[in-house]
Amino acid sequence: MRASPRRPGAGAAAAGTFVGASSGSPNCEAGVRRLAHDIMGKTLLDKIWDAHSVRELPSGQTQLFIGLHLVHEVTSPQAFAMLREAGLPVAFPERTIATVDHIIPTDSQTRPLRDTQAEVMMSAIERNCREHKIQFFGPDTGHQGIVHVIGPEMALTRPGMTIACGDSHTSTHGAFGAAAFGIGTSQVRDVLASQCLALERPRTRRIEVTGRRQGGVYAKDVVLHIIRRLGVKGGVGYAYEYAGPVLDAMSMEERMTVCNLSIEGGARLGYVNPDRTTVEYLRGRRFAPAGEAFEAAAQAWLGTASDADAEWHDLVCLDAADIAPTVTWGINPGQAIGVDEAIPSAEAFPEDERAVVEDAYGYMGWSRGDRIAGTRIDVAFIGSCTNGRLSDLREAARVAQKGRVAKGVKALVVPGSQEVARAAEAEGLDEIFRQAGFEWRLAGCSMCLAMNPDKLEGRQVGASSSNRNFKGRQGSPSGRTLLMSPAMVAAAAIEGAVTDVRSVLAREER
Repeated sequence: MRASPRRPGAGAAAAGTFVGASSGSPNCEAGVRRLAHDIMGKTLLDKIWDAHSVRELPSGQTQLFIGLHLVHEVTSPQAFAMLREAGLPVAFPERTIATVDHIIPTDSQTRPLRDTQAEVMMSAIERNCREHKIQFFGPDTGHQGIVHVIGPEMALTRPGMTIACGDSHTSTHGAFGAAAFGIGTSQVRDVLASQCLALERPRTRRIEVTGRRQGGVYAKDVVLHIIRRLGVKGGVGYAYEYAGPVLDAMSMEERMTVCNLSIEGGARLGYVNPDRTTVEYLRGRRFAPAGEAFEAAAQAWLGTASDADAEWHDLVCLDAADIAPTVTWGINPGQAIGVDEAIPSAEAFPEDERAVVEDAYGYMGWSRGDRIAGTRIDVAFIGSCTNGRLSDLREAARVAQKGRVAKGVKALVVPGSQEVARAAEAEGLDEIFRQAGFEWRLAGCSMCLAMNPDKLEGRQVGASSSNRNFKGRQGSPSGRTLLMSPAMVAAAAIEGAVTDVRSVLAREER
């Protein structure tokens, strides 16, 4: 049973229900008017949830059937071991797809892998997939890559699906109009054994981004701005429905970047309603239907979009004109500012957040009044499930070709998949990066989480296109991570410091 939508009014506005609704945007105000009526339409989340519901459980949760299960080498070994102990088979092996991404080295993948634990994990997923007849996309297949990159690029990910993976950034797949959940190891076991999960239906918050982006502002900047505004806990209990003209104009790869970071804003999942952009992206891909079957599927996919009179529990409206190239300054993705801003003082935050802010100042080494632009970097990393796709590499190469990596900076470019690498190499992007002084690597998660040889060392500062800037996230307990778009990372690499990419792009035009 769905909750009634909140009505706008003095009380709701005072409580912050409609964040940004006072911006005056006609689209935002139209959205508020929609919320003000008793309506019967369904959101995409409700449509998918109802279609995949097996039964309501006594706990109030739903037993939800999972259409696609994606597994990798880190969170699956224990789950398979639990199946063996219980004497259970994999219920629907044809609905599970596996790859290796977290631990795989990006410089050499010669077997046995140099890291003993990595080799153990690699061998385990190969053995488990053979035993349970699960399709495994290893390095020798030509389709290995980060699980959230290969699913979409092969059209395993499609609108209207339920998708689960033992990885927090599974929300990436919501860009296609899917309900995609990151799960833990015990839940990986549950899906393997039953193809179901016990889940509580989230509330739905619609986030409309109106207006037009400035030049040099990318999807990464948009989503970091959203998290900055709403907070890293703002989405707890919610699914985020991203909408508005800015999202409508984005490519599928840009939408994936936005949905990828939903979890960093506390949301259970994030999605964009499928449209013709979605359909054309999927057309002709490896696992997509063909011919008349594709056209029939496309109509069904478009029908999963939220109804025009759908209910949301909350609405947030943001103006793209307020978004600048954005950089994180602290120890979570919500601690972010425009590249032309100074680090905010602790007094600028609510009292209950100040301890975390002070912790971030101490860890990162900031002083009052410091500005993010000009911050020296030691490492530049372009890649990850957030920003390791072809369009990301194109934008970074556009910047990289204007200079050379600054002295003392180590710069890595890691394609998100073998397919991305082939496409980039066919365009000559690898040569652009090499000539500029970047290292061109093999596909994998790489420095995003440093479960492989790519790590920060000591107090190094890394400019990173990945998704998390937590303490120690990139391999060093004292290493410092600044999140930004791939183009901003490239600009930082060639300047040796955080730089407004717009100045580099303007230089290009002269």
